Amino acid sequence: MKIAPWVLKTAAELEPFVAKTFPHLSNGIPGLSSAMLKDHLKLYEGYVKNTNSTLESFLKVIQPSFSPAEHELRRRLGWEFAGMRLHEYYFENLSAKETTPGKEFVTAVTDLRAWEEDFRRMTETRGIGWVALVYDKSSKMLLNIWINEHNEGHIPGAEYLLVIDLFEHAYTKDYGINREEYKDAFMKAIDWDVVEERFKRCRG
Repeated sequence: MKIAPWVLKTAAELEPFVAKTFPHLSNGIPGLSSAMLKDHLKLYEGYVKNTNSTLESFLKVIQPSFSPAEHELRRRLGWEFAGMRLHEYYFENLSAKETTPGKEFVTAVTDLRAWEEDFRRMTETRGIGWVALVYDKSSKMLLNIWINEHNEGHIPGAEYLLVIDLFEHAYTKDYGINREEYKDAFMKAIDWDVVEERFKRCRG
């Protein structure tokens, strides 16, 4: 367990986050080239690095009175941290092999075709961002949500089952501005075993 930064006395005590590796993506996957994924992983590593440096920076500026510098660094942390986490969800739910939706998810979603149509509809939202399928434990509801700038649009307490990155860097190297073809490739590359495992875990 990492120690909360406000408990620490110096930045040197901070246990940094380490970028995850995703070996299953090293040779590319159908519809997403290894060159594009390699670039995307480098960008993700930048979010990990920036999460660490932001934490280190505000530890250095903490004073008895709340300074504007500390205020902005704390605000920035949410953006960097969410960017790091969303990329991890995204890379983890990609597969080089074809998989099919799991039994528990299919049972809970009731109408798989209707869910997919709604998920695809969400991806048509104009602008950069993410679409995520989440499970709200409180209401026991599955929801497709739009996330804007990494940290905007999340549902508090929701568990993330499936995430698609809709920033241009996720597809332009392979598809130019044709986001529709990228989305089709993504839907075929979903690792449904990961989605099923996430769903089982959040339901206890």
